[in-house]
Amino acid sequence: MSNSGKTSNKRTLVGFVVSDKNDKTIVVRVETLVKHPILKKYIRRRKKFMAHDPNNECRVGDKVQIVEHRPLSAHKNWHLVKIIERAL
Repeated sequence: MSNSGKTSNKRTLVGFVVSDKNDKTIVVRVETLVKHPILKKYIRRRKKFMAHDPNNECRVGDKVQIVEHRPLSAHKNWHLVKIIERAL
């Protein structure tokens, strides 16, 4: 069985753009639901990632998909894959 498309071990995340002020860089907030070990309730965890946006096409509020990438700067290890939904 041949695999025509390449599969990668890189993580992909979906989040919302919270800042686009830097040149070719966006800040994406990703929310994950984690079950509390004792309370058994789901807690919303938020984390911000800096991602490379080569064409400066993202705006604040856009829903985007980012993928793990080689380090591009001290804090930027993610790359923009696509814009899923535009902000109004």
